[in-house]
Amino acid sequence: MRMCMKAQVPADGATNISDEEWPARLKQMLDMLKPEAAYFFPQDGMRTMMIFFDMEDVSMMPVISNPMFDDVHAKITFSPAMNLDDLMAGLKKAQNNR
Repeated sequence: MRMCMKAQVPADGATNISDEEWPARLKQMLDMLKPEAAYFFPQDGMRTMMIFFDMEDVSMMPVISNPMFDDVHAKITFSPAMNLDDLMAGLKKAQNNR
C-alpha cells in the first residue's frame, strides 16, 4: 500500500540532526524504502520530510520510525495515500456501489 510518512524534527537544537552520521542513516532509510518521492521543507517551526513509498507490511512501521524517534526525536505519522489513478478507480467503485 502506498503510504505517506511525515516526519517532523524539532528545530530547537536538542536533536541529533547535526550529527555527522545522520545523513548516512537518512540515506540508508531512503535506500530501504525506495520512495516514489521524498520532500524536505520547514513546517510549523520544524524540519519536515514527507516520503511516499510502498509499505508491504504494517510491521515495517517500527523498523522505519524507531531510529527516527531515537536519533532525532521525530514526530512521525503514517497515512495511506493515493495517486490520481487510485483515486479514479476508487471513485468508480464508489459510484458502482450506490
